[in-house]
Amino acid sequence: MSRIDETRPFIPVSIAVLTVSDTRLIEEDKSGNTLSLRIEKAGHKLAARAICRDEPSDIAKQVTEWSKRADIDVVITTGGTGFTGRDVTPEALEPLFEKRMDGFSVLFHQISAEKIGTSTIQSRATAGLINQTFVFVLPGSPGACKDAWDGILNRQLDYRHMPCNFVEIMPRLDEHLKRGGNKSA
Repeated sequence: MSRIDETRPFIPVSIAVLTVSDTRLIEEDKSGNTLSLRIEKAGHKLAARAICRDEPSDIAKQVTEWSKRADIDVVITTGGTGFTGRDVTPEALEPLFEKRMDGFSVLFHQISAEKIGTSTIQSRATAGLINQTFVFVLPGSPGACKDAWDGILNRQLDYRHMPCNFVEIMPRLDEHLKRGGNKSA
């Protein structure tokens, strides 16, 4: 059973939030605000925040830039995971994944189904690693962002969470580079 080990220190991580939308401004970005508030309340650092258009090249460019920054450990996107013609976030980011995190989508849908039933099937939430940076691709609704943060990310981004968490493996994400992988460090 999962638990918080109070003998371990809390280690804040730096998180960037990208809202994918053709219409929203920061001031009216409810999903981005939901994530930003939860990130800071948990004790993490909001390292960057932006809004970009529903254009695959713009999404890929922003996330790639952030993933290369030493001061950003995690990128969370919100928006563009549905089925309409403008929903292109998974198409923009999945080809960049060095490793996919299939379990994230499965668990997100399980949590979401408890709240919205079969409507969860309309989301293509996904996650993976880009440049050894965790990237989580969430739907654009504040409710979905709450579900993902409260049900998954808040725990997995807490070093004290047991039996395991993302924070404790962050130093090891680039092991393949140290073994002579084909990427330049």
